[in-house]
Amino acid sequence: MCRIGSIKSKNPIQPSMALKLMLPQQEGHDNSGFAMVMQDLYGIFSTYKDKPLLSMACTQKGSQMVAEYMYKHKFTPLAEWIPIPNKQKGLDIKAMPYYIFRNYNYPEDAEKMDTQHREDLLLDTRIELRKLLEDSGEGFVYSFWPDVLTLKEIGDPADIATYFRLWDDSGILSAKSIVAQCRQNTNYAIVRYAAHPFFLQGYTLCANGENTFYTKNKEFQKSLHHGYIGFESDSQCFLNTLHYVHRILKWPLPYYKHVITPLPFEEIAERPDKDILTSIRQSLAHLEINGPNTVIGVLPDGEMMTCCDSKKLRPVVVGSDSDMVVISSEVCGLNEIMPNRDQTKDIYPNEREIVVIDNNLEVTRWKQ
Repeated sequence: MCRIGSIKSKNPIQPSMALKLMLPQQEGHDNSGFAMVMQDLYGIFSTYKDKPLLSMACTQKGSQMVAEYMYKHKFTPLAEWIPIPNKQKGLDIKAMPYYIFRNYNYPEDAEKMDTQHREDLLLDTRIELRKLLEDSGEGFVYSFWPDVLTLKEIGDPADIATYFRLWDDSGILSAKSIVAQCRQNTNYAIVRYAAHPFFLQGYTLCANGENTFYTKNKEFQKSLHHGYIGFESDSQCFLNTLHYVHRILKWPLPYYKHVITPLPFEEIAERPDKDILTSIRQSLAHLEINGPNTVIGVLPDGEMMTCCDSKKLRPVVVGSDSDMVVISSEVCGLNEIMPNRDQTKDIYPNEREIVVIDNNLEVTRWKQ
């Protein structure tokens, strides 16, 4: 079983905090990988928060291919961070030759675009770069978005942290929002794209569990949006549905829960909003999920959320203090990084709710 966690903080935190949250849950790691998405960045990237940041792992040839593509499409590099790895012997990591995190200025014509078209340009660029590197076998592109950094790697999470010097707390990398998972996707092939969290146009999501409606979800989602690609993990369908419900359909977040775990028809019939809920069940039945799972997500506006499957078959707990709200698969993770919190205020979300943390760290429980 996977373990997942996230931190939303008033003050910038460093990746070591997310690792300390996850490592006490070692039993669920199986030492197959580590991945994280950092949003609302500080440190080295604080000067360029409004400029798209490219996160990729590649060969030298892959780096050259990306540079040529970006030059041709008039994206101008502004700044970059290329980690200097700690290559001590004995580390369990299947490292790529280069890891590049680079801010770009938009092409001149993009400055005239409205927000939606500019965001579509970033998505289309990421898709093209992914295809470019995938077809040649020269690397991986994880995200291309302002104020977002994505790192994914195969190996032991503690060793990956050592390799990237994430234990050092140097201040180079810091953010007010971090979502992490210390395990690869082990239901299918071990590939970097399958590692949680997943990212799409400002939406981040990771999941703990299985989606037995994966094939049904996948085939339907392929027809909904050109950004729904890859499908290396069944949990990626959770992200696509969140993006579709919230960004494309522009429905309020509570309807996401009604789409993925709809109420039984007999309960819907007793509700004042029965017509709406019935329409959702009829029109989006292929986005329903099944199986044991817990979801953690982040919205483009920075709100963080979590919800569970309709039977609550996977654990999750939300804890807080004056500076942070933390979501964790297991309470031992909270105890590690927030030992002095008021544990009586911990929230254990149930199968019929979404828990949302806003940018003031206010926690809301929405009942389905």
